[in-house]
Amino acid sequence: MKGDAGFDSIRKFGTNLPEKTVEMMKRTSACLKGPMTTPEEPGTPRSAAVTMRSLFNLYANVRPARTLPNVTALNPGIDLIVVRENTEGLYSGKEFEVTPGVGVAMKIITRAASERIAKFALDLAMKRRKKLAFVHKANILKITDGIFKQSVLEIAKDYPDVELEDLHIDAAAMQLIRRPESFDVMVTMNLYGDILSDEAAAAVGGLGVAAGANIGETYGMFEPVHGSAPKYTGQNKVNPVATIEAARMMLDYLGESKAANLVEKATTSVLKEGNVLTYDLGGKARTSDVGKAIAEKVVSLK
Repeated sequence: MKGDAGFDSIRKFGTNLPEKTVEMMKRTSACLKGPMTTPEEPGTPRSAAVTMRSLFNLYANVRPARTLPNVTALNPGIDLIVVRENTEGLYSGKEFEVTPGVGVAMKIITRAASERIAKFALDLAMKRRKKLAFVHKANILKITDGIFKQSVLEIAKDYPDVELEDLHIDAAAMQLIRRPESFDVMVTMNLYGDILSDEAAAAVGGLGVAAGANIGETYGMFEPVHGSAPKYTGQNKVNPVATIEAARMMLDYLGESKAANLVEKATTSVLKEGNVLTYDLGGKARTSDVGKAIAEKVVSLK
């Protein structure tokens, strides 16, 4: 099934997330969302992605970043995941202008949401290398970030095998450049997570190879994390690897592990061969060329 959403839907339907699309999503277990343009002007609809996360309570944003063959990275051994609390904080869209020229944005942090995302991240760390860095700025934002920090520490008591690293956001941003290979799972709040996950993507080659998952109790939304790049519309130029990786993550979420593994192996193989790469990876291939090469590789690997 295919649904409309995003900037073009505002002109067609008066909203960037038509009710018909929402109803379609409710009949499924997961969706693959493409990049969307969100207008920045005051009074325009808030991000469709933010609305989806709220409607389906997609509380965990999961952004893997790992070194890929033939993709320039800061370090050959990067394999980390940024887990971002997805439902509150400064990205909840609660802001207003109190008087002309004076704006206020509300940063709401709750113990319940913080404990929930902490448990999600700790469970993930237990399946990996058992290391968790939790990122905040509680030395300045003592109440909001303080609630998040204390929630992580409290939940972590049930995970004695997980090694914890306590990092302020500014230090985390620096260490992600200096020693990205040392991180396993990072957990943080909404705004910090958005910034750190894009930084992590840059460390492994850029947004063209970065995908993300938005996970709730009963639903999953998967997406490439790059923007819509309207200047490239219709040019068959952009890198499809991020979208293909998002689809792979969705297959894994739906229990189709065999298919997910095939897609992962095929993508890695095409990148390693280095014959079909888009401009951002130093090649001259078109979007469709890369997609075709990966699809053919999936068939050959079966």
